[in-house]
Amino acid sequence: MNFLKTSVIAVACVFSTATIADERTPSKEGAEVYFISPKNGETISGPVTVKFGLKGMGVAPAGVEQEGTGHHHLIIDVPLPPVDDYIPMDENHRHFGGGQTEVTIELKPGKHTLQLLLADQYHLPHLPALYSEKITIIVK
Repeated sequence: MNFLKTSVIAVACVFSTATIADERTPSKEGAEVYFISPKNGETISGPVTVKFGLKGMGVAPAGVEQEGTGHHHLIIDVPLPPVDDYIPMDENHRHFGGGQTEVTIELKPGKHTLQLLLADQYHLPHLPALYSEKITIIVK
């Protein structure tokens, strides 16, 4: 009985992932997401203003289906989430579904990592995924 239950769950997970993969919005060839500021290795006083850059695609709010667009997600102090699934929403995975291209945030003094991840109207990363280089900053 446990084998059957485990098999059903495994098959459901495979089909669930396949469905998500089929739903992913294509990114534009040559598109890039990057930080305008702060710069990698910069030491700054808080609060921290982060400016998002995007080349080759446009920004549109979450829920708006428009070809060649997406919205930003800021990943703070954690690894990039799986790019074939919906982006978590918590203090380490900040969503900018309003189409924002910058934010001012409070970070505790110390070393922090930041990374940007672009996603479509459903908070699902594009195919192929567009994410920035991970940068490290020091907050005084």
